[in-house]
Amino acid sequence: MDLTEREQQYSPSSMVGGDLTPFIHRYVKDCASVYETHPVETIRYGPLAANTIDLFDPSSGSAKTASNLHVYIHGGYWQELSKHESVFAAPSFLRSGEAFAAVDYTLAPAATVIAIVEECRAALQALAAEGFDPAATTISGWSAGAQLALMALAGLPPEHRPGRVLLISGIFELEPLIGTSINDALGLDQEAAHHNSPSEAELDGFPPALLVWGENDTDEFKRQSRAMRDQLARSGVPVGEREVAERNHFDVIYELDPALVDQIPTEPSNA
Repeated sequence: MDLTEREQQYSPSSMVGGDLTPFIHRYVKDCASVYETHPVETIRYGPLAANTIDLFDPSSGSAKTASNLHVYIHGGYWQELSKHESVFAAPSFLRSGEAFAAVDYTLAPAATVIAIVEECRAALQALAAEGFDPAATTISGWSAGAQLALMALAGLPPEHRPGRVLLISGIFELEPLIGTSINDALGLDQEAAHHNSPSEAELDGFPPALLVWGENDTDEFKRQSRAMRDQLARSGVPVGEREVAERNHFDVIYELDPALVDQIPTEPSNA
């Protein structure tokens, strides 16, 4: 692809007329409702302003009683959004008796992609220190959050990794972003792009995973998800995929709920 094609393919807004305002407004409205109606605990995992996690626990008291935890890492191309637009799925997990955690992190250009990965890894370690069993934890990431989820896991010992992974409309190969407007805030060169690409990470021993994307996502986002699905399968990881009809890059995240997590396979495929 030439630069014009890459700009279009890696700009998911091109599939929704270029205006993200309705989606952002929906995130803000739905998350505000969650904050208004559910108690939340904020956990600090590092010294920077954004190094916080908002935790929703189904217990009525201060003790953490949930046996399962779902951790969500937001997208926004490492440079937009926050935990405050990321908690809309919390009620569905709470109804299932699971805790829900939304991770905040420093945005580019104030942080590099590798620094953001390190922050997300520290967030996972902080949740484990709170008493949540990694084996009973699922981590999900949407868009850039899927890259962050995989790269954060890659730096953890196997026994500290969450038990399941849900990757929604993710980006796993970063080199195509070089030269596009997306990279203006990221400053990726070829070396940094390769270093931060899950497509070049060692995936043996990774937990079971499911890759999900919308029917109306761009061809490149679909290709990257399918390629990551195949790479995980070749590494012996139990992995599945699902394309969601009539969803785009920005509303497919509303598929996030315990029923979707239950679709993560437990046995390796033959791919």
